Amino acid sequence: HAACVSEVDYLESPRAVPEVVALPDTDPLTAESFCQCDRQEELSSACVWSAEIHRMSTAGKHRTFQCFEWEWDECFASSGARLSCGNRKVSFHPDYSCGTAAIRGTKELTDGQHFWEVKMTSPVYGTDMMVGIGTAEVNIEKFNFSFGSLLGHDEDSWGLSYTGLLQHKGDKVKFSSRFGQGSIIGVHLDTWHGTLTFYKNRRCVGVAATRLQNKKFYPMVCSTAAKSSMKVIRACWTPTSLQYLCCARLRQTLPCRPDVLDAVELPPGLRSVLRWRLGWVFSLGGGPGASERREDPPGDSRQETGPPTEARAPAPSACASPFLDGVRYDCRTS
Repeated sequence: HAACVSEVDYLESPRAVPEVVALPDTDPLTAESFCQCDRQEELSSACVWSAEIHRMSTAGKHRTFQCFEWEWDECFASSGARLSCGNRKVSFHPDYSCGTAAIRGTKELTDGQHFWEVKMTSPVYGTDMMVGIGTAEVNIEKFNFSFGSLLGHDEDSWGLSYTGLLQHKGDKVKFSSRFGQGSIIGVHLDTWHGTLTFYKNRRCVGVAATRLQNKKFYPMVCSTAAKSSMKVIRACWTPTSLQYLCCARLRQTLPCRPDVLDAVELPPGLRSVLRWRLGWVFSLGGGPGASERREDPPGDSRQETGPPTEARAPAPSACASPFLDGVRYDCRTS
């Protein structure tokens, strides 16, 4: 565990390397980090929810509860992917890069509400670094020896790029602002309503896909960048119950209150149970942050912009809240 706490996530100084090296298309992005805490404290401070679960379990309660519903699957990983920290952290191309490496999670996401967060633990750069979902039909070895945007290149996957582009069936649309080192990308797969929603730094970015009912997906990430890494810091599941729907509505009613459970009058026992079972619902902001409401600065001219406009899929609708009816809220007026 000491290796997890003291891990160093950065690009090493230039040294002699094989001739086949992936040079970054753009400078590494380090802006828009979720927090300024030291990396040595990442395990204890990055996820307050996890700490609460640990506290309750050490007190003798809910001993069978697992904080992480899944981790990265070493049996379904490209040759350029390496796992550490209990298979929660994946490092891509540890020496040099000559293609695109990818990995998927151990659990097939079927019924219920699935939410997970992936933290960018290294500089973010290169042709592409993506977070998304895909079915078992996705060939994660497809771009082993070429640089490409793997997630979303086919009809079986969706992927959000660090450039802010969302890809599906090879079509790319502008979806969010860019993200970089330290950013936390959240993914909510609602199998009941059939929606896929992305978050950045726990603020809703938008609904990326609909009509996903009765389909089976896996969480996936990919990268073309040498010495890049990502870590899953939260992986939750809850059934689509009346309890969940009520909590989702409560979060929607007070989209800008970080302390929703303390803002309403509830019996202490019920408040504790809801915080334990559905803490991830209340930890999410209902509206886009300031970065999502501004235009990105012009990117590198070599950055791929996708197919011609007429071939693109309709742009996904922006979402202030992914829950239930998707009513928009503006936190600036709350």
